[in-house]
Amino acid sequence: MLSQQSLNTFTEPPVEMARERNQTSFNPRLLTYFLDGGEKNTLLMDRLMQEYERDPVFRNEGDYDITDVAQSRELAFKRIAKLIEYVHTDDEETYLYRCMLLGQIDMGAFARYAIHHGVWGGAIRGAGTPEQYEFWVKKGSLSVKKFYGSFSMTELGHGSNLVGLETTATLDKNADEFVINTPNVAATKWWIGGAADTATHTAVFARLIVDGEDHGVKTFVVQLRDVETHNLMPGIAIGDCGKKMGRQGTDNGWIQFTHVRIPRQNMLMRYCHVDSDGNVTEPMMAQMAYGALLAGRVGMAMDSYFTSRKFLTIALRYATIRRAFAAGGGQETKLIDYPYHQRRLLPLMAQTYAIKCTADKVRDQFVKVTDMLLNLDVSDQEAVPKAIAEAKELFSVSAGVKATTTWACAHTIDQCRQACGGHGYSAYNGFGRAYSDWVIQCTWEGDNNILCLSAGRALVQSNRAVRAGKPIGGPTAYLAAPAGSPKLAGRNLYDPKVMIGAWETVSRALINRTTDEFEVLAKKGLSTAQAYEELSQQRFLCTRIHTRLYMVKNFYERIAEEGTEFTKEPLTRLANLYAFWSVEEEAGIFLREGYITPQELKYISAEIRKQLLEVRKDVIGYTDAFNVPDFFLNSAIGRADGDVYKNYFKVVNTQNPPQDPRPPYYESVIRPFLFRKDEDEEICSLEDE
Repeated sequence: MLSQQSLNTFTEPPVEMARERNQTSFNPRLLTYFLDGGEKNTLLMDRLMQEYERDPVFRNEGDYDITDVAQSRELAFKRIAKLIEYVHTDDEETYLYRCMLLGQIDMGAFARYAIHHGVWGGAIRGAGTPEQYEFWVKKGSLSVKKFYGSFSMTELGHGSNLVGLETTATLDKNADEFVINTPNVAATKWWIGGAADTATHTAVFARLIVDGEDHGVKTFVVQLRDVETHNLMPGIAIGDCGKKMGRQGTDNGWIQFTHVRIPRQNMLMRYCHVDSDGNVTEPMMAQMAYGALLAGRVGMAMDSYFTSRKFLTIALRYATIRRAFAAGGGQETKLIDYPYHQRRLLPLMAQTYAIKCTADKVRDQFVKVTDMLLNLDVSDQEAVPKAIAEAKELFSVSAGVKATTTWACAHTIDQCRQACGGHGYSAYNGFGRAYSDWVIQCTWEGDNNILCLSAGRALVQSNRAVRAGKPIGGPTAYLAAPAGSPKLAGRNLYDPKVMIGAWETVSRALINRTTDEFEVLAKKGLSTAQAYEELSQQRFLCTRIHTRLYMVKNFYERIAEEGTEFTKEPLTRLANLYAFWSVEEEAGIFLREGYITPQELKYISAEIRKQLLEVRKDVIGYTDAFNVPDFFLNSAIGRADGDVYKNYFKVVNTQNPPQDPRPPYYESVIRPFLFRKDEDEEICSLEDE
């Protein structure tokens, strides 16, 4: 035990960090295995993180706040070029992990490459025939030699409303070609990652026009630049979207097509086929051409985990060594020992564990559905409806999860920043740049609000199917299950089945209420679209509660399936904290639906306080289990050794070395101002004249 005299803010932090680490009641490494899906994956991640740390291309000491666009883009592409060296030496799983880790070092570089590797490649894989995928991706873009892909969906005048896109692709039967055209300024492709500097080809979403008939939006491959000279192809106009809030390393640009001709075979024809005579064949699966977006949504849920864990590690480590104020004039109290500080951060840590379990679940569902679609015979009249049902379920659940987790991560970054006080505002601790880089996740590949409304509509549709006696499955199966207890009273909240049942009961009641309102509006003569619009707020709430249920359930079920005698207890503590805190966060819905009373809510809040005290004891163990090395944190106040002040001071002075105390503009601006004449002096001078 250190004496009062021996404790000071300079020597204490590393000692205190060691004490916190030593008091952990479990082996953090075992929780890391749980989060990573097994020891094998953890060892792989360790190896990849070490490779990044030792590679000079990824050195990040000077990356704290690069704002110059050209500098950011050059550095990003150097890192992409290094990453691609592994595309043929890594197996698919290893390369996926390597790509995800790049996002923890440089979100701009990661996004720029993900557009080529994931979104461009995903578009071809999802909407193209096997032969088109083989030609454009496997032989063309996989190695990124003389070839870089992009994804041209969004337009200046249209974002989430894909059916309203205005770019056209008109079939010229005589030439056996499509003519791609931008009819007006609003139809300019906008925010196209890779367009400004890099992309040689793009997957264009355009309206298919055959013999004057509009067949809706399809996907076409268009060459943007000559692969040898990088000059623009005829009819292609490209500009730069310039500076953004964040991700300066991603070269977003705009594209206009002026009667650009492409071979008919450049239309991706997995789900819609146009022959040389202009015959258009559209099977039941045509809407699956938008499946490229799902990979991005699934990836963003995983990104939400990786980014949240990073900043929680920083903020919680800092909270265990930072002292402020003293009760009764004694030693100052550590931030983490203040009840309010615990309530601010510890539920977010529990939520981050839940996000990982949920992201893994959605990824598994995505792999299952993708494999099914890729191997599907689109002429099979029995298999196609089943595939559509599975895909629609994935569309819905991925929409809710993407929105919920990306919003949660944005909130986590900012709460962690605020929890670090003034030091959280410093660029050298990473929060500012991370927040600016992150928040685009809430609006790209589907604005979160629109996604929630879409998922809410799907929930009402599933509930109407239940009422019609039709089978449903997957995450919405509970809508068809017998109703559970309508009240909380007298039930054991620490039984996972009870807590999951509570969320199912409240979610079912909310969706039932919304479905009832929809049917009333329909009877009044409103169209389906009008009725759903009237219920926008209700649909949003349905998605929010259903997704929270999905996350609570996945967390508990993952513990039951993969937890061990050494990990179940500490993990269940977090799952309980997350589930109870979530009830408190959504107390209005639980109270409105009559599941709890105000007195029971008071009890839940008291139980949360007890859980916070238990989780607090092991806080460094829980953050160590995230397994984020100092190199990836790149934050002086988040260092594993706790030696915050010495390292923070060193970083600041290394980045800002001592120099002439007079700034460059001293003589031109500061001195003339400081030594300006007083008013009286000016008057006297005039009188002398």
